[in-house]
Amino acid sequence: MSKTKSSKDRLYSIVFEADSYFGKIFDITIIAFILLSIAAVMLESIDEINKEYHDIFFVAEWTITVLFTIEYILRTTLVKKPLNYIFSFYGIIDVLSVIPSYIGLFVTGSSGLGIIRVLRLLRIFRILKLSRYVKESNLLLKSFLASRTKLSVFMSVILTIVIIIGTIMYIVEGGANGFTSIPRSIYWAIVTLTTVGYGDIAPATNFGQFLASIVMLTGFAIIAVPMGIISSEIVNQSKMEKISTHVCSQCLNEDNEDKAKFCKYCGTELTIEN
Repeated sequence: MSKTKSSKDRLYSIVFEADSYFGKIFDITIIAFILLSIAAVMLESIDEINKEYHDIFFVAEWTITVLFTIEYILRTTLVKKPLNYIFSFYGIIDVLSVIPSYIGLFVTGSSGLGIIRVLRLLRIFRILKLSRYVKESNLLLKSFLASRTKLSVFMSVILTIVIIIGTIMYIVEGGANGFTSIPRSIYWAIVTLTTVGYGDIAPATNFGQFLASIVMLTGFAIIAVPMGIISSEIVNQSKMEKISTHVCSQCLNEDNEDKAKFCKYCGTELTIEN
């Protein structure tokens, strides 16, 4: 019994952790196949290349699909509560990355080919799996979460500004100059404030052009604010704790200290292998 448990723990460490030697090899292998899959999806969308190398793409697709299916089954069976993983963010991404290939086995006929082609685009979700194997992505995610309140306040202020500017431009410029409604004027304010400037709508009056100049100059300062907020949180998160790759087999929490022996959320003993 102890041997079985030890083998399962060792396999869990390889699949879920990145600290062990074999765990790193496993992660690098998965990353390589994810990148290969993404490249294949992109090349397959080019008709000339797809016609010439269709068979190669077919074999590569099913090889990668089978590999990802095995990975999904391993992750589901190794955790103590499979449903936690199945309905987690990464669990859903794993399903979306393989399901189009299996649907193609059952959907046949010319009418279904278009549906299969669209569903196969879901394979691009495999790129989201990359973040699981990059430790620094956890730091970035924590920084975004820690910044969400400040970013929400910032976005509320921006929303208020573009509504006010859009309303003023609607009154000043009017429909004769393309500002036919307040929503369309708000669209102009957003495009101008973000310094995109499509040019499909432009103010013609002197006051409108003056206001547009103010909005453009304000846009340079506004773009830098979110980056400053997130950068500050990245520094704070880096100082608070080291990045950990110890995943709890019970609750799938990844936010554990490097030297922790038990999950700080559910108390489950962590499987750590050097």
